Amino acid sequence: MSIPLLSVKNLHVSFSRDGKWTEAVHGIDLDVFAGRTLGLVGESGSGKSVSSLAVMRLLNDKISRISADSIQIEGEEIKNFTESQMADVRGKCISMIFQEPMTSLNPVYKCGYQVSEMILQHEDVSKAEAKKRVIELFKQVMLPRPEAIYDSYPHELSGGQKQRVMIAMAIACNPKLLIADEPTTALDVTVQLEILKLLRKLQAETGMGMIFITHDLGVVAEIADDVAVMHNGEILERGTVQHILNHPQHPYTQGLLACRPPMDVRLKRLPIVKEFLDGQWQGGKEQILHDLQITAEERKEHLQRLYSQPPLLKVEGLKTWYPLRKGVFSRVYDHVKAVDDVTLEVYEGETLGLVGESGCGKTTLGRSILRLAEPTDGKVWFDGIEVTALKGQALRDFRKQAQIVFQDPYSSLNPRLTIGEAIAEPMLVHNIESDKEKCRQKVCDLLEQVGLQAAHYDRYPHEFSGGQRQRICIARALAVNPRLVICDESVSALDVSVQAQVLNLLNKLKEERHLTYIFISHDLSVVRFMSDRVVVMYNGKPVEINEADALFEHPLNAYTQKLIDALPGRRHHFSNTSGPML
Repeated sequence: MSIPLLSVKNLHVSFSRDGKWTEAVHGIDLDVFAGRTLGLVGESGSGKSVSSLAVMRLLNDKISRISADSIQIEGEEIKNFTESQMADVRGKCISMIFQEPMTSLNPVYKCGYQVSEMILQHEDVSKAEAKKRVIELFKQVMLPRPEAIYDSYPHELSGGQKQRVMIAMAIACNPKLLIADEPTTALDVTVQLEILKLLRKLQAETGMGMIFITHDLGVVAEIADDVAVMHNGEILERGTVQHILNHPQHPYTQGLLACRPPMDVRLKRLPIVKEFLDGQWQGGKEQILHDLQITAEERKEHLQRLYSQPPLLKVEGLKTWYPLRKGVFSRVYDHVKAVDDVTLEVYEGETLGLVGESGCGKTTLGRSILRLAEPTDGKVWFDGIEVTALKGQALRDFRKQAQIVFQDPYSSLNPRLTIGEAIAEPMLVHNIESDKEKCRQKVCDLLEQVGLQAAHYDRYPHEFSGGQRQRICIARALAVNPRLVICDESVSALDVSVQAQVLNLLNKLKEERHLTYIFISHDLSVVRFMSDRVVVMYNGKPVEINEADALFEHPLNAYTQKLIDALPGRRHHFSNTSGPML
């Protein structure tokens, strides 16, 4: 075989905290070849991104230590390069697409300037030539109106468009190796599919090697040639993508595959990685199906019970329009029809899934039902009470009945409040519990109910992982004993393993507390697992409403079919040590 584009031998990375050094990467080896993609897979904290940043020498020297027997680019040793030499390597030889484009792009500079800066740094061209190249790159990554986007600021673009700008910047100098760090996390499935296709197309045209970092083995199935599975700073398993996905040997890999919601069967709950590491599922998929699969008869009886009662929530002709203004007198010349004539019903004990791409109106519909966004027209009834007519104390009383779990748990928690204070706050606002000791005990009970500890009461949000923060937000929503909970993309940015735990928790709490959910997500596999019925939204309108399994197996609308077809690796769900995945 030819010399690898990148060869890393015995890489160690350590970090200093409070004067103590902790090793995060424990002597890994990596080889990446021209024209091939290595999928680097694992949960947050496994060492995937740190390893790549160490190779590019982008870690802070004051708090990190990097050692390796060898780091070579096309046979040239670079581990002892000076910072000046590494500056030439970055961008021109190795380039990186960072996970979060909004924080990677400078908000005070226009997008075109930031990409042209990369070209001017590494190539001897004029500013006019650099601008021309950037516009061509924007066309190459299929950005609409490339000239307009050249003069746009990052906040003026959608998430998918910002990610394409980052890709354009990364490939601007035709790198030999591209490192893509979670470039599709939290993107719509259709945008995700377009970006994966784009990366494959660029690779075919240029022959570049690629490291694709992700926690999602479904995405790996679409993009990678080879796979290395990382956990706790070590590579546990490696091989071709076909071998790893169809014949995983390590329980951790089997767990990563199993905790992704399957599209072809309905399970009572999702297996989790820890259960595989503990040896619980040694029988593989046959044991999982035997223990966890819901039969057609069980499903039928469940749906009959749900829909034999009157609806808890009714939405009729709901519209939420936002005016567009221009001129000195701010004259309204048009409207953004975020929610446009939506009619639906939600039954007590049901989980109603809301799916669609960004901008389709899912979140606005959820917020309009709670009157967090004021509807322009239409009516909402909750348990026979017209919500759209409520005011003052009556509206506040309704909000004890209906709560929301937001997408980003970190930004929805006050960093200055301990998590105990954050959970207790709605109890105090709604006068549910005025006695401080009783209130504290209720908060501690809630923390334990969502899988945390009472001892966590006095800790702050930054001391918890993303999955733990989402559990805190769920506990806060449950603090007022609601009947309806709207989950707005509440698991979209979580690792698949943490996501499985949170989804299982939501279903467990639903049964214990007799909750009703509206579950908003762009992830169709998650929606199918959670939902009894599904509403597909497009341009502010529902284009299809049906029982979840029927909708996914026999979609009636072309847009629904497009969303299903865009699911990455949707044939790859969970695996068996002795057989292929379902």
